[in-house]
Amino acid sequence: MFQTVVECGTMAKASMQLHCVPSNITTRIKQLEEELGSPLFYREGKTLKLTPSGEIFLEYCHKILALCDEAKRSIHPDAPPSGPLRIGAIESSASTHLPRLLAQYHQHYPDVSIQIITGTWKQLLLDVSQHKLDAAMVAGAIDFPCLNKVEIYQENMVLIAPASMGIIRNQEDLINKEIFMWTEGCPYRAALETWLKLKHISLPITSITNYATIIGCVSAGLGVSLIPKSIYAQYKNLPQLCSYEFDRLATIPVHFFWHQKILNHKARDAFLKLLTLEFLEKNQ
Repeated sequence: MFQTVVECGTMAKASMQLHCVPSNITTRIKQLEEELGSPLFYREGKTLKLTPSGEIFLEYCHKILALCDEAKRSIHPDAPPSGPLRIGAIESSASTHLPRLLAQYHQHYPDVSIQIITGTWKQLLLDVSQHKLDAAMVAGAIDFPCLNKVEIYQENMVLIAPASMGIIRNQEDLINKEIFMWTEGCPYRAALETWLKLKHISLPITSITNYATIIGCVSAGLGVSLIPKSIYAQYKNLPQLCSYEFDRLATIPVHFFWHQKILNHKARDAFLKLLTLEFLEKNQ
């Protein structure tokens, strides 16, 4: 109840989701606060905001409910995968590699309610570590405390530029050019910055958190970017768009992360198995 109230923002909305009357939720939350000896919400009219104690208790709620789900799955070892599955993914994976896989997964496991959440690599891994996500697909050679990982595929990268800029042969050709990339921390951005540093070049980068906007800026003649080849394939017919491949910018690994302490999760494990088979077949 507490978690649902936090997600909905009001007792009334939470009661609709939980199919009970608001007064029941109000009473139960007050009992919980009395048991804990601390208020969990600031009450501003009908709107509720978490107190510092509420913020702390919410983190434990995620862990408690994740363990409850694991316990239920453990009781039925022979049952097929079922229940909710929350997968995080960077946008390039979610928009290009996952759609066909999700169709296959739903065909095999119709009782699993799967949810795909996109975000930055740091936020996705943080959410997995806090049990807000069951797993995440993230690019880059990254390690994260308390998470296991396995490489699932290599993302091929291309540098894109408008035809009006002429041919891009090396790092020097990017000097005085506008660069559009995702925010700091993005492994693709880091790869481009590392490549420029090989020639002792440091250039300002404009942060944009959407590939369609990045490609729109490049095709309009405003600058250049480094993007996954799978994303470029969706826009390669744009007349003003050119692509370039360089050895030091060739590939970036994409890993599948999950929490070390969540050992038994049939829906997640089935997803990983299907994911591994999908890219294993592509690489053969």
